Amino acid sequence: MEPLTSCFDGLEWLATAVLALDDQRRVRYINPAAENLLALSASQVIGLSLAELFFQPQQLDAALDYALSHNASFTEHELSVQGASKNLQVSATFTPIESPEAAFMLEFHAMDQQLKVVRDEHMLLQQQANRELVRNLAHEIKNPLGGIRGAAQLLEHELSPENREYTQVIIQESDRLQSLMDRLLTPHRLPQINALNIHEVLERVRSVTLAEIPKGLTIRRDYDISIPDIVGDREQLIQVVLNIVRNAVQALNGQGEIGLVTRIVRQVTLAMKRYPLAVQVQITDNGPGIPDSIRDRIFFPLVSAREGGSGLGLTLAQTFVHQHHGTIEVESRPGYTCFTLLLPLGQT
Repeated sequence: MEPLTSCFDGLEWLATAVLALDDQRRVRYINPAAENLLALSASQVIGLSLAELFFQPQQLDAALDYALSHNASFTEHELSVQGASKNLQVSATFTPIESPEAAFMLEFHAMDQQLKVVRDEHMLLQQQANRELVRNLAHEIKNPLGGIRGAAQLLEHELSPENREYTQVIIQESDRLQSLMDRLLTPHRLPQINALNIHEVLERVRSVTLAEIPKGLTIRRDYDISIPDIVGDREQLIQVVLNIVRNAVQALNGQGEIGLVTRIVRQVTLAMKRYPLAVQVQITDNGPGIPDSIRDRIFFPLVSAREGGSGLGLTLAQTFVHQHHGTIEVESRPGYTCFTLLLPLGQT
């Protein structure tokens, strides 16, 4: 059976999974989002009946019957269907259509994806509020800090040599806090956009890290060398990867493996915009994992799993990635942590 093409071209770009069925309820069209949802290609699906595509499709058939009898769209908000490769929790809309080659349109929304979108939007708002709070706090601290340091320098000239060590402590701690404030304020610089190869970024980080790590650590590379150039700020992206890799080095404590993996992914939504292609960078390690107590807050400012850590490295990484209209996520359990960056292929 030949797939439909021309009359459904506009659905190729949708994030919604769409199937078109003929009057025999066989698949005549599937868009890329549905291929991703079902984990099946169009060549595997075209021509299959609902019974061949799904185990026990009675709910789907009943919904189609209802939509047909009422000649109107019908939506099942919580539907469990078992596909050939995985079980799906979805909301589904069934719509009769008037077309010589298709009789029904099925739209699937993965429930976990909908929940993830809501959670991500809430988290993004929370992180933006946190960053703005910290930024304002940094400005408030920075001004009196200069006065404290200046007063300590003047006082140093009035003290005996044996007491000057106390003013040196004030000056050194003021300098440390000044450096911290500068780091908090740095992310608000706009990216300097140029064409760049993502593997040059990763190789730069790898070479820097290899010069620092002990012999018990290894860095494994798995690159898709066909990935074309992206547009972005080279120094910012180096800082993103470097911050994550250095965290991994510290977590491994001298023994283990760090992985750098690149792939192309298709039909992704980043920063509420749909892209046909994006670059996926995964940074993995086989360390102890991120503690449960901070996993949901790992990108928040001043949150760190390491004693003495500033908690700014991942905050800066997330800010830089968002400035590139990308996303950064983490999956972690004992023995495996994976940071996944998605960056659009196209103008940012």
